[in-house]
Amino acid sequence: MTAEKAPTALYIDDDADLARLVERGLKRQGFTVEHARDGESGLARIRAGGIDVIALDQHMPGLDGLETLARIRAIENAPPVVFVTASLDSRIAVTALKAGAADYLVKDTQGEFVPLLAVAVTGALNGARMRHAKEAAEAEVRAARDRYAALAAEREVLLREVNHRVGNSLQIIASLLHLQASSAEDPDVKAALTNAMGRVAAVAQVHRRLYTSHDLKGVMLDQYLEALLEDLRRSAEGEKLTQLTLSSESVEIDPDSAVAIGIIVNELVINAVKYAYPEGSGPIDVTLRRKGDGIELAIADQGVGMQSAPAPGSTGMGQRIVEAMATKLDAKIVRDPSHAGTRMVLCVPPRPAKGQAKTA
Repeated sequence: MTAEKAPTALYIDDDADLARLVERGLKRQGFTVEHARDGESGLARIRAGGIDVIALDQHMPGLDGLETLARIRAIENAPPVVFVTASLDSRIAVTALKAGAADYLVKDTQGEFVPLLAVAVTGALNGARMRHAKEAAEAEVRAARDRYAALAAEREVLLREVNHRVGNSLQIIASLLHLQASSAEDPDVKAALTNAMGRVAAVAQVHRRLYTSHDLKGVMLDQYLEALLEDLRRSAEGEKLTQLTLSSESVEIDPDSAVAIGIIVNELVINAVKYAYPEGSGPIDVTLRRKGDGIELAIADQGVGMQSAPAPGSTGMGQRIVEAMATKLDAKIVRDPSHAGTRMVLCVPPRPAKGQAKTA
């Protein structure tokens, strides 16, 4: 393993005898030492590179120490400077430190200050290394943040494209089911195709909302339900849904929950179309509101009410789907016994954040 290269110190002072004392003292501390007799030659040597730390005298012919310090600080990535002077005036120290000196030292002509100079230049060099390491670490953090932001932006674009394609594909399937239902002559086939179309449309609407939303993690449930009900109005049962209405508060919810709620709404609305008004059609009201930190969704009609026995031709599929989706939401769905027709109420509790365990 190769030994670490000795740091190079540049001593700028017009006193050659004192420079020799400084050179001997700093060499004993492991430094390679070079000497410049004035500010101009010192600046030229600094610009040539390879200098790690500088000791700079105040009083010199030509450029004095403060003028030389100002020019050193103008050099890109300039080494740290320890300002050296024979003056005891503290204002000189303040001026030098404000001008960018790393440290300040009072010298004497006998060279007794040299051990203190060795400590000062070592401290200045270590401080510069720590500052450069900090700047490098901060630069790496900024670069990592920029890379993460670029990856996140790319991921968002890809997710939007996926949602767009999935939404379009599901909408095509829903349209095909609608066409098939419109041309079907058997009432049971027509009903089955209509139900299937509604379920596909419920999922397609979520992907469509995610494609156009500013936030890929959330869906505005009120806007989603309005679009879903409009799809139902255009379905094969559309003539029976002229009085289908939505009353809602603004609620944002995660996409998985929106799909489950949309499928529940689809099933309960279609159920009301089938069984609430045997002689024709009537009002069907969907209501969405906040309830504490959760939400309450109600689907109500003014029809004949829920019968104790299953309706003729009912397979119970819709009820099983509703129960399955309610379980997915950790929700309860109950019938309002005080309502004249049929009113089903879904109470959805707050969804725990990802990574947060559900409480019993």
